[in-house]
Amino acid sequence: MKVLVTGSSGLIGSEAVEYYDSEGHQVMGVDNNMRAEFFGSQGDTSWNLGRLKGITKNFEHHSIDIRDRQSIFELFEANPFDLIIHCAAQPSHDKACQIPLLDFEVNALGTVNLLEATRLFCPEAVFIHISTNKVYGDAPNEVPRIELEKRYDYANPEDYNGISEECRIDRCLHSLFGASKTAGDVVAQEYGRYFGMKVGIFRGGCLTGPSHSGVELHGFLSYLVKVALTGGTYKVFGYKGKQVRDNIHSYDVIQAFEAFRRNPRPGEVYNLGGGRDNSVSILEAFDLIENLTGQKVNWVYVDQNRIGDHICYISDLRKLKEHFPEWGITRSLTDIFQEIIKAEKERYATTG
Repeated sequence: MKVLVTGSSGLIGSEAVEYYDSEGHQVMGVDNNMRAEFFGSQGDTSWNLGRLKGITKNFEHHSIDIRDRQSIFELFEANPFDLIIHCAAQPSHDKACQIPLLDFEVNALGTVNLLEATRLFCPEAVFIHISTNKVYGDAPNEVPRIELEKRYDYANPEDYNGISEECRIDRCLHSLFGASKTAGDVVAQEYGRYFGMKVGIFRGGCLTGPSHSGVELHGFLSYLVKVALTGGTYKVFGYKGKQVRDNIHSYDVIQAFEAFRRNPRPGEVYNLGGGRDNSVSILEAFDLIENLTGQKVNWVYVDQNRIGDHICYISDLRKLKEHFPEWGITRSLTDIFQEIIKAEKERYATTG
């Protein structure tokens, strides 16, 4: 099988490269390290590209900008792919307002370039599009909540499992990132439904793992662990630090993609996160890190929440599990924290 992974030096992209290479497939990666342009040296993923080159057998890297339609089309024409995993994106909720044109070009135009290249040159391929829960804007904040000592939670029993795919994606405040990702999400659905292509859309919660180049504007757990281990100060933006996110390990993300590849459903949309068992508030995350590392987390409170931010977001995984009953969460929240802590310690020991 010939596999293309965009954003191949990022968290999910690199996990996909490792997995499909280890399975004996030919893997091509597209990544021009734009994360360094978005976030500076802390966001640089060249270290991860070097790691991939050292551990893979059938991986070929291409430094292509997904906005460059001609280069994308030439790559597809020369390589009839069986599977495309589209991870490349401008990923920051907050950064988008500083670079609205670039954000939209990467997240919307880049996505349609890849979809059209697939339709023209390998229409039978499976196309995985990584979307985001930010397509729901702040609509999830309308779900009734209760305030507990260290987290918010849903007030009504019928909301226990979290936000489902039935949540609306318009008539709400998104952030420009949420809007550009919504455009990519909807056009991906259209290629699946209108053209009958094997396109799956996965609306990610907090996707995380040890290969994340976390920064303040993106990469909640990775950045938090980095700050804790280096003695920095973490900023909590609003909601008393009780805002909740569900976290899923990059390995479990790839296994969800693989389940879809084996049994594709054209144009289908799935929420993808850690679910209730892997949900955590910022205050609870501080406690967990301190218990695992023995180091106190330094933090300050900023009384202004991020625009359009979710107060309590837990991914309802019931549809995904119903369609693909062989899939499930294999990495607990503690497992995830331990892996990230270990990786950050090793990285810091190497780089100083």
